[in-house]
Amino acid sequence: MLRAFGLSLLVACSSLAEAAVSVSAARVWPAAEYTRITLESSQPIRHSMLMLKEPERLVLDMEGVQLGDALKSLGSRIQPDDPYIRQVRVAYFKPNVVRLVVDLKAEVRPSVFALTPAGDYQHRLVLDIHPLQDPMLALLQELEQAGQPAGTVTAESAPAATSVPAQPPAAGREGAAGGTPQGGRPITVAIDAGHGGEDPGARGPAGTLEKNITLSIARKLKARIDAEPGMRAVLIRDGDYFIPLQVRVGKARKLQADLFISIHADAYTRPEARGSSVFALSERGATSAMARLLAQRENASDLIGGVSLGGVKDPYLARTLLDLSQTATISDSLRLGEAVLGQMGEVNTLHKHSVEQAGFAVLKSPDIPSILVETAFISNPEEERKLNDPDFQNRMADALLTGVKRYFAANPPLAKTRVAQQ
Repeated sequence: MLRAFGLSLLVACSSLAEAAVSVSAARVWPAAEYTRITLESSQPIRHSMLMLKEPERLVLDMEGVQLGDALKSLGSRIQPDDPYIRQVRVAYFKPNVVRLVVDLKAEVRPSVFALTPAGDYQHRLVLDIHPLQDPMLALLQELEQAGQPAGTVTAESAPAATSVPAQPPAAGREGAAGGTPQGGRPITVAIDAGHGGEDPGARGPAGTLEKNITLSIARKLKARIDAEPGMRAVLIRDGDYFIPLQVRVGKARKLQADLFISIHADAYTRPEARGSSVFALSERGATSAMARLLAQRENASDLIGGVSLGGVKDPYLARTLLDLSQTATISDSLRLGEAVLGQMGEVNTLHKHSVEQAGFAVLKSPDIPSILVETAFISNPEEERKLNDPDFQNRMADALLTGVKRYFAANPPLAKTRVAQQ
C-alpha cells in the first residue's frame, strides 16, 4: 500500500511539473526613465505583488511557474549602474510558487501587468519600476539652472531677442536658423528615436535592428543642433528602452518643443523597396497605400513594446490629444517636411519626392509641427549597409539639421506660454 501511495505521489508531482508554466526568456531594460523586467512564457502567469520597507523591496509571487534557467539567470542580468535595482533574487517561496525579490536602491513607483502575444513575443509579464519623481521634471529643472528657461516665457520677463525676419532670409543667410524665438528663449527641437527596448522595430536582412539605427542618428542630430547658437535638442529616448507613443508626444509638449522629429528606418515586404521619405499627420486618411501600411505598423508599436491598458492616465496628455485644432500645425509640418525632404535627397535616393501623410499616432501634437522621417529602407540589403555606415548617418544628420534651419529661417517660432501642469 505504501509503495502504491508513493508511486501515486510521484505521478502527481510529475504531472504538476509538466503543467508548470515555463519562462522562456527574462529581459531587463535599465534606464533613467524607468527599469523594465519582462518575463516571457507560453502561457499567462498568475501573479501578485507587494512592497516591503526597511530596506525597500519589491516582491513578485508567481504561481504555477517552473524555476528554470531563464529565471535563475535573472539576477546576473542586473547591472551595477541600474538606477533603481540593487539586486534580484529568485527562489521557491512555497510549493508551486516562485518568489522574485527585487532589492531597490530607493523608494519607487512600480507597476506589473500582463501582455498577450504580439509580434514575435509570446505571453509576457511586465514589471516596470518608475522613480517617484518624473525624470522630465528633473530635465526641466536642469534646463532652468543652465539659464534656458523652461517655465512661462513672456516678452516682458525674457531677455531681449534677436530680431527675426518674417520672410525667408536674404542671400548670404541661406540655411540660417534665423535667431531665437520671440521672447529670447532658445529654439527647442524634440528628437524621437523610433522604437526601443521591447520594441525593436524593423529588422534588416543582416539582422540590423531599427531601434539601434534610429538612436544613433538621433544622437548625431542632437550634437549638431546643440552646437548651433540659439538652438537646443532634447532626445525623447536616450537609451534602449520602450516609450509609449502618446508619452513621446507628451514629453515634447512638456518641453515646449518648437519641432518634433521622429526618426525611423523603413521596412517593406519587397527587398527592392528603397529611398528616404518624410511623413506628416493626416486627419483625412493616408495619401498612399504605402503611407497607410507604414502608419499601421508604427502605430502597432505600443502592442509590441507593451503598454498597460490599466495604467494611470495623464490628464494633461488626454486634453492635448482631444484638441482638434491641428489644421495650422499640419500645414507647418508639411512646410517643415518639404525643407527636410529636399536636403535628404542630397544624401539618399528619395522614395517619394513629396511629403506624404497618414494617421501616425506619434505626430498627433496639436501645437508642435511634427514629422516622421524614414531615413532608408532597412529591409533593402544595400540600404541596410548604408544605415550601418557612420558616414551615411553623419550626412543624414547634417541633412536633417540643414532642413530644420531652412524651415526656421522662413518660419521663425513664436514665444510659447507653458500650459499649467497637473
